[in-house]
Amino acid sequence: MRKSNDNVNHSCDSGNHDVLELIHTVMHQYRSQQYQALRDGPHDITHMESKVLNYFARHASATQSDLARDTGRDKAQLARLIKGLRERGLLDAIADAQDRRNVRLTLTADGTAILQELHTQAKHLTRKALAGFAQQEQAQLFALLQRVNANLNTPT
Repeated sequence: MRKSNDNVNHSCDSGNHDVLELIHTVMHQYRSQQYQALRDGPHDITHMESKVLNYFARHASATQSDLARDTGRDKAQLARLIKGLRERGLLDAIADAQDRRNVRLTLTADGTAILQELHTQAKHLTRKALAGFAQQEQAQLFALLQRVNANLNTPT
């Protein structure tokens, strides 16, 4: 696997990072390494494609309209993504029994295999990111990030 030299969101002055900027940088590094591994492997999959596959893994037999409603993404963008995933054999489409105009989407065996590989890679990166952290430190970090998330989700 080739090493990624993605420095777009990295500051040269890491001592002055704002906490949320640091969180953003960490997530950017995580995603970059995660998808670099997939791009270097037999699957050329993008972040958005993986999100679509994850959605249909969690919502078997959902429709493209369900995905658009639940994610707030542009319908045309999703249509292109779904078309590409179907052409690559990662999603299967079945006409809805009640309304033949609707198409229900499910993961194929290949789609499921790619998601499993993505989840395995995520676990590997999590272990790498948390190397040297005691169990208590990991729990504390998780609790603090939950509080940040809750604060941001609270209406002002």
